[in-house]
Amino acid sequence: MRLAIDGYEANTASRVGIGRYASEVLSSMHARISKGNTGIDEVVVYLPTQPCSHMPAPAPFWKYEVLAPKQFWTFWALPNAIRNAKPPYDVVFSPTHYIPRFVHRPKVMAIMDVSYLLYPMLFRPQDLHKLISWTAYSVRHAAAIVTISQFSKNAIIKAYSVAPSVVAVAYPALPVVLGKTIMTKRISGLPKKYILSVGTLQPRKNYVRLIEAFASLRDRDVVLCIAGKKGWLYEDILAAPVKYGVSGRVRFLDFVKDADLPALYAHAECFVLPSLYEGFGLPVLEAMAYGTQVVVSNVSSLPEIAGKAGIYVNPQDSKSIADGITEALMQKDAPAGKKRIALGKIRAQAFSWDTTAEKVIEVIEKIGKKDRT
Repeated sequence: MRLAIDGYEANTASRVGIGRYASEVLSSMHARISKGNTGIDEVVVYLPTQPCSHMPAPAPFWKYEVLAPKQFWTFWALPNAIRNAKPPYDVVFSPTHYIPRFVHRPKVMAIMDVSYLLYPMLFRPQDLHKLISWTAYSVRHAAAIVTISQFSKNAIIKAYSVAPSVVAVAYPALPVVLGKTIMTKRISGLPKKYILSVGTLQPRKNYVRLIEAFASLRDRDVVLCIAGKKGWLYEDILAAPVKYGVSGRVRFLDFVKDADLPALYAHAECFVLPSLYEGFGLPVLEAMAYGTQVVVSNVSSLPEIAGKAGIYVNPQDSKSIADGITEALMQKDAPAGKKRIALGKIRAQAFSWDTTAEKVIEVIEKIGKKDRT
């Protein structure tokens, strides 16, 4: 089987969200295909720029093609290359919401979540237009869809009226670098006692309400650290510490390198993610793996991910968020807190990128075989 992959999202230095997922899926697929126990004989990964160092190494079965121009890459360069490929590809895989247009080959796509349909006010107009129109087009022309949780699968089926058999769940897992690297040394410059949240600065993460909740805590010795690069509509987030009188106790860490994440999680008093909507919530998995209690929203996929290890809060209620954080702080060294930490470590190990790659390859092979019959 000959496979084409859109590597655009995977080939970025600061990978979060769908970029992280695409990168880890490609690396794990490379590892499985290299063992020769799949039906995939040749993979060509198309990129708008030269491969970054984290991308899988070229091999006889795994090649890269850099296409120009970068502008309108998904609409022009990528479809042209795939259409003109000889021999034609058996399957085209886009680990993104967008598949190449006017390509008459079986296509598999990935959808992280459909938050843009439920919370359109949380997106910039130009991003919202692309997500709504391009994703709808892609769903109509995809032979199969891969997503990251049962919650997201149900949401996709409901939003796009697709058959359940079209959508497969391939859960994310711990980033490989985190799985192999355990750093216990405290990061220089961080406060002695801090609460941690990790995620791109954007409205869906509910950081303004988190900061409001943090301001009401009785413990004035603890600092709130938010790690994540600036995304969109983040002005209210950056202004919130001043608004709620905690400007000296809230720190925005920006993007944190993978190598520093284990220590960042391990030394936190607790991890908090009061998101309005999450397709999966990978930082929750990371926090549990490094022995940190997680305080998370009681909506979307987060109960599915955290299971019995989570402290659940109403993301629409700052008092509920504050109560959840207080519970975590008070029980950190108590039997209840230690039990949650132990359950979290077990839960985190239930997810594996090897299993993810196995599921993605299974979907691709099924679609490829169907096209040849």
